[in-house]
Amino acid sequence: MFTPGKLRQPETYSIRDGLQMVWVLEGKSLIAVPSDDPNVKPVTIFSVPCRDPNISNEKGNPIYLGVQEDLCLFCAEINGQPTLQLKEQNLMKLYKEKEAKKSFLFLHSPEGSTSSFESVAYLGWFIATSSQARQPVTLTKERGKTYNTNFYFRSLQPGLW
Repeated sequence: MFTPGKLRQPETYSIRDGLQMVWVLEGKSLIAVPSDDPNVKPVTIFSVPCRDPNISNEKGNPIYLGVQEDLCLFCAEINGQPTLQLKEQNLMKLYKEKEAKKSFLFLHSPEGSTSSFESVAYLGWFIATSSQARQPVTLTKERGKTYNTNFYFRSLQPGLW
């Protein structure tokens, strides 16, 4: 069980969608590519919980996500639509904040053997990948249609799920 103040470093995870596509970093963008490509170097996902007691966890566990300890997933509105971006921000600094930074925060919801990640800043919008390779990791509000919104999210720490 999570105890506030006890986390010394982010937990690390691998992530892939149901089509076996993994996330890779290209410049400052996340792209989904087939995992069987021998040249693919998938990102490691870094995660820390949100400590703000005012954030509801009814729909999932509130967490911050990064692809490096200083490069975090961030949601912002561009041309009237929520978009997923990467922003330079220290993940452990987000963890230590008493008040949630909603633009960086996601609700992690286990769904069977997979997980979904809903934006707290834009409720109803989920992290998603296209069924076509080499497309950006994005946000969608249409689950189960054009985009994949469920991911295999596996701990890289020994002894953890």
